[in-house]
Amino acid sequence: MPLHSLLRQTDEPALAATPLAAVARGAGEHAAPARVRHLGADDRTSQRIRIVDATLACLASQGLAKTTLDDIAGWAGLSRATVYRAFPGGREAILAATVETELARLFSDLAVVMGEAKDLEQVLVAGITETARRLSDHGAIRYLLDHEPGVVLSHLAFDQMDRVLATASSFAAPFLARWLERDQAARAAEWAVRITLSYLLTESTGLDPTDRRDVGRLVTRFVLPGVLALRAPAEQTRPAAAKTTSTR
Repeated sequence: MPLHSLLRQTDEPALAATPLAAVARGAGEHAAPARVRHLGADDRTSQRIRIVDATLACLASQGLAKTTLDDIAGWAGLSRATVYRAFPGGREAILAATVETELARLFSDLAVVMGEAKDLEQVLVAGITETARRLSDHGAIRYLLDHEPGVVLSHLAFDQMDRVLATASSFAAPFLARWLERDQAARAAEWAVRITLSYLLTESTGLDPTDRRDVGRLVTRFVLPGVLALRAPAEQTRPAAAKTTSTR
């Protein structure tokens, strides 16, 4: 089964609810938080989280095609009946919950590092490097890219890519909106997401997206000038608008 069901939550903007109070604090009223239906990434006693983590272990060791509900139950140390009681929808429901929970965990970590940024350059560097580190070190994602690349890459093309960009950008934009207008923040967030995915999915001898110094040079030389250019047209029109208002 392809991972279409795994990424179906990207049909709506995604943001983990509980651990992300920093988003609201950092973004003010620039953007309303979106939601990810997740299981509570810190509740280690939850059977559902136990099953999700077992699913991740299965994917990291043998991939999607070979992973069955029995495998997941075995890794979790639970009976098949117990797994079905936790997830009546079976394997598809478990896979969907796994992606939703991992998104919540990723966004929780990103909220911390991006929320601590003191300026636009810092927030861009923090967002790119933390995302790159988390995804590069993710056992399940690495296994799928190495052994079943179609499972991942099929969701990074055409309309599927649009959904991924919308989800990630809706999360990142509020952090950028501390220094940019709302529409500028949305465009800059999508650009940053595209850059991150590009470097993660292609081999580059000149830049390591997990290295803050490498990413810092990239942001300073190429990303930040482009982002700041978004502000120029708006800033140029403000004096004229103010002058028109004052003469009335």
